[in-house]
Amino acid sequence: MQTEENSFQTYSNDTSHARDSRFSLRVPAKQADLIRRAAESQETTLTDFVISTAAAAAQHVLADRRWFALDEVAWNAFEAALDRPAVFKPRLSEAVREDDFFSDAD
Repeated sequence: MQTEENSFQTYSNDTSHARDSRFSLRVPAKQADLIRRAAESQETTLTDFVISTAAAAAQHVLADRRWFALDEVAWNAFEAALDRPAVFKPRLSEAVREDDFFSDAD
């Protein structure tokens, strides 16, 4: 069983969005050539290619925080845990009401 939160934006070569941030990178000549050739092969600008592939890579890196797979037994156990009624925990309730130890408020 799989579940996925569909909150990722789709990144493409859409240039209609304002570009208001800048990256400055130093790249070894061989990698720069490789990236330029790849952009040309996709018939896109270097900037659009780098933005779209970096965003796709970022989505992949962060995917483990949004998507997971479970077999049927694990999925059923997960659903059962979610469906269980909440249990009042007096010590937790007290802890939440206490002043924050790390707070600077006096």
